[in-house]
Amino acid sequence: MQRTSVELFAGGGGLVQASTNTGFRHLLLNESAKRACETLEGNRFDAFPADVDSDVLAKWLDQIDKQGTEGFDAAGTVERPHYPPLVTGDVRRLDMRFLRDRAVDLLAGGPPCQPFSLGGVAKGDEDERNMFPEMFRAVREIRPKAVICENVRGLLRPSFNLYFEYIKRQLSLPSVVRPKDTTWQKHDDALRKRLAAKDTDPAETYEVTQHAVNAANYGVPQIRNRVILLAFRADLGVDPELVKRAVARTHSHAALARTILEDSYWDRHKQAGVKIPKRVIDLVTSRYANEQLSFESGDEELQPWLTLRDAVVGLPKINTSMLDKETEQGGFPDHVGWPGARIYDGHTPNELDRPAKTVKAGVHGVPGGESVMQLDNLVRDKKTGQLRPEHRYMTVREAARVMTFGDGWSMAGPRGERMRQLGNAVPVKLGEVFTSAVAKALDDAEGRS
Repeated sequence: MQRTSVELFAGGGGLVQASTNTGFRHLLLNESAKRACETLEGNRFDAFPADVDSDVLAKWLDQIDKQGTEGFDAAGTVERPHYPPLVTGDVRRLDMRFLRDRAVDLLAGGPPCQPFSLGGVAKGDEDERNMFPEMFRAVREIRPKAVICENVRGLLRPSFNLYFEYIKRQLSLPSVVRPKDTTWQKHDDALRKRLAAKDTDPAETYEVTQHAVNAANYGVPQIRNRVILLAFRADLGVDPELVKRAVARTHSHAALARTILEDSYWDRHKQAGVKIPKRVIDLVTSRYANEQLSFESGDEELQPWLTLRDAVVGLPKINTSMLDKETEQGGFPDHVGWPGARIYDGHTPNELDRPAKTVKAGVHGVPGGESVMQLDNLVRDKKTGQLRPEHRYMTVREAARVMTFGDGWSMAGPRGERMRQLGNAVPVKLGEVFTSAVAKALDDAEGRS
């Protein structure tokens, strides 16, 4: 059966792609950022304003259900298909109660993370950008079977520990609404009492687990630490051990080191037509040998971390003499050279034979060299006269590969906006692990009922 999903704070579409790839059909998306909305529209979603009447959305979904057999107008010509609705604008203006009767399988989203990120102002609950309350309202109104909520690892900082536990209790019991002018601490006390009493309808209660993850451990060619909350409605009887197995890591750093030291990593790239200088192979191999990574229990069965070189394989090589900001090199979408890349202390480039650094949105551009890559070839430094590895900015397409976005997923806006969308997104392969786990867990629970 095809399962259904609703996604809030959809951004540039990482989780959207992930849930699509694992068999979910979207009933509704919401996003407020203009360029991200343009990206979603460009990938076959139909836009509606935030104050759209819910009856309009309901009728639109009804038409989507029928369009397989009734996609013709009165003249007998094929009409343009209705695409899933994308509500553009402030989620606080969106009424989602019309979805309750559609038995939504999955509600997913990453509420804006600036209140809790190291790069943000870290105001937490006091920050007006905190959209967790809207996520809980959506759970209350839709009553989905499962919820995926992704956010920055900053939520696990000791200073946020009490509030993070409160977040989880709200997700466990979203039907207990926080009254206006009530502190979160008082609301938390009420939640604790209700949960301890165990007198709430299981259909309005969720079993919540938290998962601190590094995307590199799931086949994403990037070091990206996040926390994911996964919740299942208590009345469904989902098997927690099945879920635990389904979201277990699949890749390891030690396995990557082994393939590099045993040459299978280099052989694989040579077979793909990549010419790697012996100087680079010897240097990287020596570095990994010196790291002396040890296997953890179960590592022997895991696949190797993927590297930046793995991510960009198959893309046309960028001509660094033509960094003109506009030519799609090799005719590949979003594969455009960009001038001005610099490296210096605290702003070092990505290395090809390691996972990329975390792709970041950056309020004032991308910091720390996360969008700069070091190449294999050597050039003479104009200041020192010494030979050094050449470096350049990553293209948007290369950053999208690092985020495991599909090459067919088009992105809207100037370079900075496209990079911002990528930096705010969920890597597709990481999303696939958790959306697939939801589908497996629901299949199992419903198969036993």
